[in-house]
Amino acid sequence: MNLTLKVWRQDNADAEGRFETYEARDVDADMSFLEMLDVVNEGLIEKGEAPIAFDSDCREGICGTCSMVINSLAHGGHKGTTACQLHMRHFEDGDVITIEPWRAKPFPVLRDLVVDRGALDRVIRAGGYVSINTGGAPDANALPISKTDADESMDAAACIGCGACVAACKNASASLFVSAKVSQLAMLPQGKVERRERVINMVEQMDKEGFGACSVTGACEAVCPKEISINHIARMNREYAKAVLTGGK
Repeated sequence: MNLTLKVWRQDNADAEGRFETYEARDVDADMSFLEMLDVVNEGLIEKGEAPIAFDSDCREGICGTCSMVINSLAHGGHKGTTACQLHMRHFEDGDVITIEPWRAKPFPVLRDLVVDRGALDRVIRAGGYVSINTGGAPDANALPISKTDADESMDAAACIGCGACVAACKNASASLFVSAKVSQLAMLPQGKVERRERVINMVEQMDKEGFGACSVTGACEAVCPKEISINHIARMNREYAKAVLTGGK
């Protein structure tokens, strides 16, 4: 198939960005979206032009670095799919595809489709960990955890921190990301010791980074490649309210 790409190009963080139009010829339907961009970049390099800069690593939907907005939808808008897992068979011959970076103040554009998502790392450093001494590995079933709690914790832990929730939210809220990290630990005994201090620190850091407030539109859940539920946002709000009322103790 032959496609027309309208790609956001920006030389650096201080430069003005603009859309550039490129032709993607003889695209195989079984290519991934990133493989298609690789082919386009090979053509640009052969012509002596600068290739399109974009982030990628695992290309298996695990690392979360392939952050881009495709036709106004984070990761292309297919359920449970990252941009690297998006295949060209979802497009039609002759389609015009618009490709942009995440659009959020806390995610400044570094170059083309590459953004600085360090704000999410700083939120994690504020409290997304367990620092208490948990001792050696206990015997099996010595610390029983209900299957419901274990499943919910693992569902939250599936978050890959890609930032699609921020990009999709009209307020650029990081509540789905932060709540997943809060729930992941708050649901387990090892995380309960620091649960109140953790949620206060992480929410305060989220606000400090400039992320907006959650207005519960559900856009974040709709584009999340790991299908994280907005129920975690409700849990984070409860955890935060309890922590504030008890002075974080």
